[in-house]
Amino acid sequence: MIELRHASQRGHADHGWLNSYHTFSFADYFDPEQVGFSDLRVINDDRVAPGRGFGRHPHRDMEIFSYVLEGRLAHKDSLDNGSAIAPGDVQLMSAGQGVLHSEFNPSEDAPVHFLQIWIVPDRAGYAPRYLQSHFSAEQKRGRLRLLLAPEGEGEEATLPIRQDVRVYAGRFDGDERETLTLGEQRFAYVHLARGQLVVNGERLGEGDGARLRGVGEITFERGEQAEVLVFDLRPNELPTMPG
Repeated sequence: MIELRHASQRGHADHGWLNSYHTFSFADYFDPEQVGFSDLRVINDDRVAPGRGFGRHPHRDMEIFSYVLEGRLAHKDSLDNGSAIAPGDVQLMSAGQGVLHSEFNPSEDAPVHFLQIWIVPDRAGYAPRYLQSHFSAEQKRGRLRLLLAPEGEGEEATLPIRQDVRVYAGRFDGDERETLTLGEQRFAYVHLARGQLVVNGERLGEGDGARLRGVGEITFERGEQAEVLVFDLRPNELPTMPG
């Protein structure tokens, strides 16, 4: 079964310096039918104005990763990490027992467009850590490239995440086609970051998402400058916070 969630159905907050769309309930946006899916808790589609950003704030017991689509995003945290990521870079912060961090747009004239995604870890109390890797456009061209996976899985540069989840990214145009085979009874979530793409016969546009349950394969085809993220998830309806 495939269940679509169109971009227009998302929550929205415009703070002037930040224009944000929420796939799932977040901050002042709450929908009891949209509080996450399996271990996937947050997909925020954020655009931050030049020279602005999120001040220093705390997180704990959450796997948080950022995926930049346009511009650059600078990160600083209480673990003494500091970097600026650009398209192709993936930044993963395991908040664990607690971490303070800030994110801002270092450009004086260009906005940054990125996705911030939260995944519930498999248990509470990990030591916090920060990881970063780069995946070129060519690595995602016409295929799904594994970005995050449990420790010890995946290709070179795949980042280890503290949950039974695998996250892929792909870019599709024209005749390019890919099929992802899921394990028995696995769930999946598809988020189309930009462009258009047909997923298991359904056409998605920019910002659209889809829950998939009880399907053995997911086919991606007939893309039009499409960039997609795919989450291979445990078969749980709602995220369960670690205890």
